[in-house]
Amino acid sequence: MATKNRLLCCFLVLTGFQTYWHRSCYVAIKPIRKPIMTTSQTTSDLPVASQAKMFRHGLILCLFCLGFGLLLAITDEITLDDINARAVEDKQSSLSQVLPDDIHDNNPVTDTLAMTNAEGKELTVYRARKNGQVTGVAYEIFGSGYAGEMKLMMGIDADGKLLGVRVLAHKETPGLGDKIEAKKGPWIERFTGLSVGNPPMERWKVKKDGGDFDQFAGATITPRAVLKAIRSGLEFFAENKTSLTKGD
Repeated sequence: MATKNRLLCCFLVLTGFQTYWHRSCYVAIKPIRKPIMTTSQTTSDLPVASQAKMFRHGLILCLFCLGFGLLLAITDEITLDDINARAVEDKQSSLSQVLPDDIHDNNPVTDTLAMTNAEGKELTVYRARKNGQVTGVAYEIFGSGYAGEMKLMMGIDADGKLLGVRVLAHKETPGLGDKIEAKKGPWIERFTGLSVGNPPMERWKVKKDGGDFDQFAGATITPRAVLKAIRSGLEFFAENKTSLTKGD
């Protein structure tokens, strides 16, 4: 909301200044077009006067931009804590859907581990602990859907069983590909409780490709991409289980 308000403020102020600038330029240039001169004026007098007026308007523009930039800087500083707090709340909300409260007594948002996946992309691993022991981890996984990259959050317990998968961001077609969202249907909940061997990795495909999972009518690319992302996430856990589940 704060970002929208700042953008609206920028738009209104810049629109008003644009009107002011055009009118000022018109006034500054208009005398040049007047053919009437007194006997004491020369043809070079009018451009000099216009240049002075343009200089004054340019100076006003510089002062305006400086003041407006200072105003935005102050606004950002004032709202920075609120923005950071909202980001933490959003992250906690996402994690709570893939790391159940009953498996941890810590705050996974602040208990993190930096790692790199097989594609070379940096990951932040969020760890759930109970009595000091890692009981589960969550991290983002990525897929290439019909309309671009999809970002998901996957939670998995210490034994490699999926605790949940949720979509964080996507650009898929409304009414078709957006069925991967939990609020649009139960399809994404189908993966809870599954693991690397259940079903076997070669079966982690949509039924159209010979796998065990349903695709959407008219939208096969999206669920196919989600399944590929989950499969990669499971493989990442299997390859790094010791590092992910060991205590500090």
